[in-house]
Amino acid sequence: MTQQIRYPEGGEKITVGSNGRLYVPDNPLIGYIEGDGIGPDINHACMRVWDAAVEQAYGGRRRIHWTELFMGEKAAALYDGDYFPEETKAALKDLLIAIKGPLTTPVGGGFRSLNVSLRQELDLYACVRPVRHYAGVPSPLKRPEDVDVVIFRENTEDVYAGIEYQSGSAENQKLAAFLREQMGEDFFADAGLGVKPISPEGTKRLVRKAIEYAIEHDRESVTLVHKGNIMKYTEGAFRTWGYELAREEFPEQTITEEELYATYGGKRPEGKIVIKDRIADIMFQLMLLRPTEFDVIATMNLNGDYLSDAVAAEVGGVGIAPGANMSDHVAVFEATHGTAPKYANQDKVNPGSLLFSGVMLLQHIGWHEAAELIAAAYEKVVGAGIVTYDFARALEGATEVRTSQFADALIDQMKGTIDIERIRREREEAIEAERQAREQRRVVAPLEEMVASGRVPHTVADLMNPNLVTMSGDTSVEDAMHLMRERRISSVVVQPAPDEEEGMGIMTQRDVISRVVSATRQPKQVRISEVATRPLITVPEDTSLLDCAEQMGSENIRRMVVIDTQGRPIGIISDTDIFASVEQFGLPE
Repeated sequence: MTQQIRYPEGGEKITVGSNGRLYVPDNPLIGYIEGDGIGPDINHACMRVWDAAVEQAYGGRRRIHWTELFMGEKAAALYDGDYFPEETKAALKDLLIAIKGPLTTPVGGGFRSLNVSLRQELDLYACVRPVRHYAGVPSPLKRPEDVDVVIFRENTEDVYAGIEYQSGSAENQKLAAFLREQMGEDFFADAGLGVKPISPEGTKRLVRKAIEYAIEHDRESVTLVHKGNIMKYTEGAFRTWGYELAREEFPEQTITEEELYATYGGKRPEGKIVIKDRIADIMFQLMLLRPTEFDVIATMNLNGDYLSDAVAAEVGGVGIAPGANMSDHVAVFEATHGTAPKYANQDKVNPGSLLFSGVMLLQHIGWHEAAELIAAAYEKVVGAGIVTYDFARALEGATEVRTSQFADALIDQMKGTIDIERIRREREEAIEAERQAREQRRVVAPLEEMVASGRVPHTVADLMNPNLVTMSGDTSVEDAMHLMRERRISSVVVQPAPDEEEGMGIMTQRDVISRVVSATRQPKQVRISEVATRPLITVPEDTSLLDCAEQMGSENIRRMVVIDTQGRPIGIISDTDIFASVEQFGLPE
């Protein structure tokens, strides 16, 4: 087959350094896929804007060498009906960075979706969707400017893995029989069946990418969105593995929301990312009522699909929502809407989605000045009422322009006198003011703020005191008492003394009273190993509060040590913690 892809002369490839970071030359080769339907219209307009921004920002010192790649209908015409040719797959891996317009999936072409095929072939496991409001864009919210969130959606697992069996098929009947006869499950006859895989590997690499983004972009929090209260072993496991990843790989950069309140009194330590989680259905409500609470979101495929489009609707719709699909190093930026064939070749539609995907691309390669230039020009142009037909219908007194004319207006604005530094400073000041206001609410009224922000505890990890203190068994009770008073804690975990073979235990204030003070023993003459209760009764961090309460009742104990998946103690939960939670939030689901 004839080779169709030609790398432009004068361009250099983007590479990955030994530290895992991208090395971007001043003349990078970057791939583009024109797209189907309205793809050529918006692609041509956007490329002119991106090139003008780079020229304006760097005075000719930098330039993108665009390399055309082929997918969709244009590829089929060039590659004998092949909509996703091997040459394109190889070039995407070779160039690392590319951007594409919308694609039509061929009927009967053997693809569930070209976009899905792209993600699977290149293992683009993270769909990244930043959603923020730009001044002047019509929105149904009273304060759309409060929306500024980046959604990391897992691309390869969940129901989108495509493991499903049609009602009545032989495969369906075989699986149904296994589930009923071997696993004891009960469901309606002739039900279509699907499998929802969620793995530690798939979860952790997504959450890792979300946390790395939050650190690099000075974001305040990463929220794990799940339905783990119902689907405990898939979505609940996603939540558990997400917290585990943060604790193991980013211990110096992250704290949990529980630590934010229990350890730091609601004040976020400088440079720390708060890891928290929310139930999926509550999250949709919170993104309408309290969007400033959330910075970066990490979630599974189906939740992310719903949430990305719903939040985009709050700030202007998917027509201006950017996106990218990423692996560890390969990134394909894309328009998030469809091909809209009835508007093809009419120079009519809004190029915003592809335009801002290009802004994402510029940010990704570190060319922030060019990215900021486009964003600032966009607000100026839209704020002046110069918009395409879709926004013109919603804005009174707007001037409707064509796609190419909108690009012209952006380029003219960028060549004018936009004060990028002032715009950046004002935005940073607004973000910091909002952060301080949230912090003040957490400090002054922590319980009310927990409820209002949607934090509802479901597992022992949500309620445990993470300030676990472990002491050697040969420590005197007197020394332990001093430490307990200083730390304001009511118990310590007791490690075996060097001359003991028994395992770990726990010593509480109650133990000191009943086994030392009431027995008129001198605290300085008693070792804590003599007073501790053994064996240490533990509970896994993902245990539900109801199961924990049941175990406390059956064992007739008041507190338990929480352990992680490796069996290491990470906190303590008491009956008082569960009592306060039920009183405040009601019985958990």
